[in-house]
Amino acid sequence: MKKQIFAVCDTEAEYARNFMDYLNRKKSIPFEVQAFTSAESLIAFAGKNHVEVLLISAEAMCREIRELDIGKVIILTEGVKPPEFGGYAGVYKYQASSQIVREVMACYGEEKSVLPVQSPAMKRSTDILGIYSPLGRCLKTSFALTLGQILAKERPVLYLNLEEYAGFEELFGRSFSGTLSDLLYFVQQGENNLSVKLGGMVQTAGILDFIPPVQSPLDIRGTPWQDWIRLLQEISMHTSYETVILDIGNGIDEVFQLLDLCRTVYMPVRSDRMSVCKIAQFEKLLQMLDYSQVLAKTVKMKLPFYSGVQRGAFQPEQLVWSELGDYVREMIQKGLV
Repeated sequence: MKKQIFAVCDTEAEYARNFMDYLNRKKSIPFEVQAFTSAESLIAFAGKNHVEVLLISAEAMCREIRELDIGKVIILTEGVKPPEFGGYAGVYKYQASSQIVREVMACYGEEKSVLPVQSPAMKRSTDILGIYSPLGRCLKTSFALTLGQILAKERPVLYLNLEEYAGFEELFGRSFSGTLSDLLYFVQQGENNLSVKLGGMVQTAGILDFIPPVQSPLDIRGTPWQDWIRLLQEISMHTSYETVILDIGNGIDEVFQLLDLCRTVYMPVRSDRMSVCKIAQFEKLLQMLDYSQVLAKTVKMKLPFYSGVQRGAFQPEQLVWSELGDYVREMIQKGLV
């Protein structure tokens, strides 16, 4: 089934072009994107194609466009929304494109749903990579973020941190209005516009897309296996991400099922006796519970010493060009990723 259309119309041609380029790079948007620099060209297109979402500047809006059969019209404003557009939602034009997308998706998601564009089965092209270790302080998240940054240079990647305490607000020095806690709530409520909700929450670290982690460990512990499956299916069916990186903590009740879903599991290990004993216990448990196939696709890694993220706002480039970055690039060259 063909994707629904997200149209952008602004008489400022450069703005329309730049915003369309951004949307086309934004792999979490479950729409086909079209840009127009005049009302006439938009009207001609909409006469032959149904536009589901229209983001239009106040200057380009006219009576003919008001009369079109458009699913949701949102006005791009330059400050206060003109009174004649009181019946429409509005977003401020001169702000970060990522924030505009989040506000548009939030407006649209309040009352609309996106039609599925693929079969309900998990796409074969969706590559799920798991990062997990029963050990603590083993550079698991640093490795996951490094891997994500490097892979995102070649393909669309989404990073999901599934730890109880990720500390991302402190790491990035900013708060997040929508998090994985909210997304899991929508999953549990059976929302039929989950991909739109997801699109409004996606943040970026460097070039890597991610959903801000949960706010409470209870949101991880209380999520049943079926909800994780539905979330991953929605990502597969309604976004263009080719790779999903799961940074898996120990708070998930059915962690073995989640590991089994991954194409490869990357496990940071350490060589001290206590760590070796913990890994051995974990492996015995996998075999006892009939998950030996997880062992077969697990890549153990003794990660190089890394001095850690420096003080101040987190800069993803610190990871890409660190010892960990060199390690990941060597893994890719050896075909381990």
